[in-house]
Amino acid sequence: MVARLTLAQYQALMKRRRTQTVQPAAAAVPRKKAARQHAPVHPGPPSVPEPPAVAPLLAGLSGVGYIETLLMPYSEELLTSNQRLHHMAYHRLRKQLRADAASLAMAKRLPRLQRAAIFYVLHPRPIARKRDPGNWSPTAKAYVDGLVSDGGLLPDDNHEHLLGPNPVMGPPVTTGFARMSLVIVELTEPVTSQNAESAAT
Repeated sequence: MVARLTLAQYQALMKRRRTQTVQPAAAAVPRKKAARQHAPVHPGPPSVPEPPAVAPLLAGLSGVGYIETLLMPYSEELLTSNQRLHHMAYHRLRKQLRADAASLAMAKRLPRLQRAAIFYVLHPRPIARKRDPGNWSPTAKAYVDGLVSDGGLLPDDNHEHLLGPNPVMGPPVTTGFARMSLVIVELTEPVTSQNAESAAT
């Protein structure tokens, strides 16, 4: 059977429903304000660092011939071994660094050598913290590839023709981002274990 309400009962029921208080929704948990991230301060315009000292790099190398120091073109981005870059961004930057080195080699008209030792000298920003120039080896590798493969500096960058590139800490820049110099030392004698040991020290 269906229960039927009288008009009075129906009106009373609707009145009760209208007068029922609506329970307030639970108060929203206030969200923590995100820590304000400060935009990194731009280090200023590029500067030219003091040239690296070459004499200590030559100590122990045998058969030294032609010597050239190249201050590589300025770039606000360099490749390091501890940075996190999307692979497309990594290859784009590597291609640019390689092209920069090749262009510089052609502009300087570097001679074609048979054997060479290459030192890459990091000129860091003037920040009071320890630096490991070895972390910039991906940049040095891109530069050397540009010099050898595109610039024609050496027949190949294998162990028979190239010693290095080996990291060296150089004088810092005064403003701007870090820069890198390459010291190219012609070896008129075959690469030997003695040369390898002296270049690594």
